[in-house]
Amino acid sequence: MEKRIAAITGASAGLGSVFARKLAARGYDLILIARRKDRLDALAAAVSREHGAAAEVIAADLTNFEDIDAVAARLAAEPRLALLVNNAGFGTKKRFWEAPIEGQIEMHRLHIDATMRLTHAVLGPMVSRNEGAVINVSSVAAFIRGAANVSYCSTKSWMSVFTETLSLELKETGVSVQALCPGFTYTEFHDVMQLDRGLIPKWLWMDAEFVVEESLNALPSRKVFVIPGWKYRVFVAAITKLPVWLRLKAEENSPQSKSRL
Repeated sequence: MEKRIAAITGASAGLGSVFARKLAARGYDLILIARRKDRLDALAAAVSREHGAAAEVIAADLTNFEDIDAVAARLAAEPRLALLVNNAGFGTKKRFWEAPIEGQIEMHRLHIDATMRLTHAVLGPMVSRNEGAVINVSSVAAFIRGAANVSYCSTKSWMSVFTETLSLELKETGVSVQALCPGFTYTEFHDVMQLDRGLIPKWLWMDAEFVVEESLNALPSRKVFVIPGWKYRVFVAAITKLPVWLRLKAEENSPQSKSRL
């Protein structure tokens, strides 16, 4: 019996590589997508050695429309594709008007255009087979915004709304969608941004293994929003019920704002 396949973007590091290892352990073959082919090759060898998983490597820059379209075509043509994890992403630190516009454009392409096009490519075949799932890796930043974080918060908010609305369309099918919304997580994400982790209270940090387990364990229940960690669930529940003026006051003083200014 042929194995199901999971495709993961941003698979070369961080949450993406953890998703790859955990899905391989759960019996999936993999399609690993990221820019750094050497890292993908090493990951593919590791999951084959440790779990007997076959892993196809696709080196692609998902801020480039040609690469997005090529990956979308590959995923649409894969009859065994059972799961897509739209994980690729990055953040910046500067205020919006101070940040180079090229980086802001690339962030919108990666978080929005790539997520939209790849999801569109896989959903048709999944709905036809009446099975499958898409996990969009969003963030608590979709709900709790911060200064010097404009494009990140905006694009993650889009991902969350996109996922929620898709869930309405997919309700009567066997296909599910999930918005995974983690808070501060130990990965390379903040190292790439050159963010000082010491600016964030230690009790706010989570392990990547925990975040991915929370996501995968929630898939069978078709839970649309997965916010790992009870503290973050309390934060989101509270701040989304505040009037705008009070929410803005809270966001001005959030660790997220202070760490990026």
